[in-house]
Amino acid sequence: MDTRSSFHNSIEELQADVLKMGTLVEEAIYQAVKSLAKMDVKLAAEVVAQDDKIDEMTISIEEKCLRLIALQQPMAGDLRVIGMALKIATDLERIADHAVDIAKTTVRLSGETLVKPLIDIPRMADMAKDMLRESLTAYVERNVERAEALADKDDAVDKLYSTIFEEIIELMGTDRSTNRQLTHLLMVARYLERVADRATNIGEWVIYMVNGKRKDLNL
Repeated sequence: MDTRSSFHNSIEELQADVLKMGTLVEEAIYQAVKSLAKMDVKLAAEVVAQDDKIDEMTISIEEKCLRLIALQQPMAGDLRVIGMALKIATDLERIADHAVDIAKTTVRLSGETLVKPLIDIPRMADMAKDMLRESLTAYVERNVERAEALADKDDAVDKLYSTIFEEIIELMGTDRSTNRQLTHLLMVARYLERVADRATNIGEWVIYMVNGKRKDLNL
């Protein structure tokens, strides 16, 4: 196998690693929110434990990127592809951290009855997961239009976050335990809003990877 073919195969393997990591992160978000909705402490613990595997994948991707840069000395276009894999892995790792934050909220609220069934928070999680999936699809397809479409999706998540914020403020009263729970739920909504922001970051990396131009999708 010639050097160029070997390099191309390494890039494909790197991309596959990023996608595998993205799948694990998406599942972590789903399971974390599910643990909260069902007050399932065991499931929450599984999300926290899974984070070690995601952290290991981040390190592995970083090492592969640095090795490719050091050994292959890629030109500008290929260098962007490698560099963006590194950036995307970092965003995915931080999204996974938010999933852990949500799972830890489940643990903190264990034994309590939710003030009300969760409706908008799971909906917000679905929207954020869809954005993550779209951002990674744009990455695989090198699809700038798909990446740019994340801006409107992020606006929709922001609007839902505002709705949740207002609802929680209205529910707050003089009961300290209720207010404590509501504050934790508000933080969960904030974590999901940050997940959506990270997905738009990935979209921005895709745009830069394809055409070398920076575009802010999170205005």
